[in-house]
Amino acid sequence: MSRLKIALAPGDGIGPEIMAASVALLDAAGVSAHVEFVPVEMGAGVFDRDSRGLTDEAISTVEQCGIVYKGPMATPSGGGGKSINVTLRKMYGAFANIRHFQALPGVETLYSKAGVPVDFYVIRENLEDTYGGIEHRLTNDVIECKRLISAPGCDQVHRAAFALADRLGIALVHCGHKANIMKMTDGLFLERFHKAGENYPGIQRADVIVDALCMNLVLRPQQFRMVVLPNLQGDIVSDLAAGLVGGLGFAPSANIGNHVSIFEAVHGTAPDIAGRGIANPTALILSGIMMLRHIGLLRQAAKIENALLATLEAGVHTGDFGGGPATAVKTMAFVEAIVAHLGKQPSTREPVPVPEQHSVTFTRPDRPRVNPLLRTYEQMVSHHVGADIYIDTLLPVPELAEILQRLCEATPFKLTLLSNRGTQVWPTGSPFTEVVDYYRARFQVRDTNMIGVLGQSSTVSLFNRIAEKFQVTDFQPLKMYDGQAGYSMAQGQ
Repeated sequence: MSRLKIALAPGDGIGPEIMAASVALLDAAGVSAHVEFVPVEMGAGVFDRDSRGLTDEAISTVEQCGIVYKGPMATPSGGGGKSINVTLRKMYGAFANIRHFQALPGVETLYSKAGVPVDFYVIRENLEDTYGGIEHRLTNDVIECKRLISAPGCDQVHRAAFALADRLGIALVHCGHKANIMKMTDGLFLERFHKAGENYPGIQRADVIVDALCMNLVLRPQQFRMVVLPNLQGDIVSDLAAGLVGGLGFAPSANIGNHVSIFEAVHGTAPDIAGRGIANPTALILSGIMMLRHIGLLRQAAKIENALLATLEAGVHTGDFGGGPATAVKTMAFVEAIVAHLGKQPSTREPVPVPEQHSVTFTRPDRPRVNPLLRTYEQMVSHHVGADIYIDTLLPVPELAEILQRLCEATPFKLTLLSNRGTQVWPTGSPFTEVVDYYRARFQVRDTNMIGVLGQSSTVSLFNRIAEKFQVTDFQPLKMYDGQAGYSMAQGQ
C-alpha cells in the first residue's frame, strides 16, 4: 500500500532545526511506514525570486499532496512580498484555523502556579475580514481598509467548529464577536453561528463580545472550552490565549480546508538562536500530532502526545520553559527524551486515550476544475433604493448639503444623510463633531412606490451628476434584501 505524501516546508531561522527534530520523532513513532514527506521550497529565501515566497514546484506539490507540515517562516521587511503564512491559507481556502491551548507539565505560568486549569480551543475564520488586505487611500487624510464577511465563509468555520466540538465531546461553544457595533458583519457571523449550531442540539451555544471575552479569558479561562471568532479578532485572541499557557512555543496550529490543510508552528523564526540547536520544537510537535489525527493516524498521535507529557513531567525541557527540576537540554536531546518515553503515560494528569485506529484514512479530494462558488442565500429578492456616495471635500457641512440637494433635485432620489467618520452631521448633528475631508452622502428614493422599479442605472446616473461637481472617492448602491435594509445607519442617526 502506497504511503500518503505530505508536503514538508522546514521554514526559516530555527525552522529547519525544529522540523528535523519533529520529523525524527514522528519517524520513531512509526509514522514513516504510512507517510512520505516531500520537501518543498518556500519562505524568506524564495522572495528574492518570487514575490509569493514559494516556487511553482512547491505550489504543484502542495496541490498534489493536500497536506502541508510547515515550520515558522519570515516575511522580508519592505518590498512587495506578503506573508507566506497568509498567502498559503488564502490560496488554498484553509478556512478554519484551529488552535488548542492547554497547560503543559513543566511550563510554569501564573495559572499553573494558582492551580487554574487551562484547556480550550480557539477556532478562527481564516480567509475573510480585514485580512483580505483590500486598502485604498481615499483623500489626503483618509485611508480605507475594506472588511468582507460572507455567509458561506461564516458557515464553513462554524460547521468546522461544531463538528470538532462534537468529536471531542465539548458541550459548550462560544461565539466571540463585536455585533453590538458592527451589526451587519459581525451580526452575520453571530447569526450563522446559531444557525450552524442547530444541527448539534447536544452542544450548548453562547456568545460573548470580544472585549469581554479577553477580560474573562484572563480572569477565568477555565469557563471556556471552545471559542469561534472572525479573522482579526481570532488572531488577537489566539495570541492572548497562547500567553495563558506559556507562549506561542506551546501552541499548535492547524489550518483546515476542503482541499488543502496546513499544520504549522505559528511562533517566530528566532534568527538570534538559529543554528545553535537550542530551539523549542513543542509547538511544531503538537501541530504534527494534530496532523496525524487529521489523516487518521490516531494511535500514533496519542502515543506521541502521552510521551511528550511524560517527558515534561520528568523535567526534561529546552531552555525557554522557565525553570523546572532538571537542566535544560538541546533540541534533539529533548526529542530523544520523548522517543524514550514512547509507550509511557503521564502520571500527574489524565493520559490521552490510545485508540486502535493506526492507519491513514485521509483521502485527498479531486482537484477542482474551476474556482468553487460558495452560496448560502440563493433565493433572496433585492431592490435598489439609493446610493451612498463618498466625497473628498473641505466644504462646511451646511454648504455641502445645500449643493448636494440641488444636484439631486431632478432625480428620483433625495439627500437624507451626511456623515463623517461614521457619525451623522446632517440633517441633525452637533457642531462639536470634528470632521475630516471625507463625507458619506446618502441618497434614497423619494417615492417608495418606485422600489422595485428603479434599477442600478438610476443610481449610476446620480453618481455621474455628483461626480461633475465633486471628487468622488467611492460609490455604494443601497439595496433592500427580502424587504430588509442591506446597509447600516450612521452613528447618531
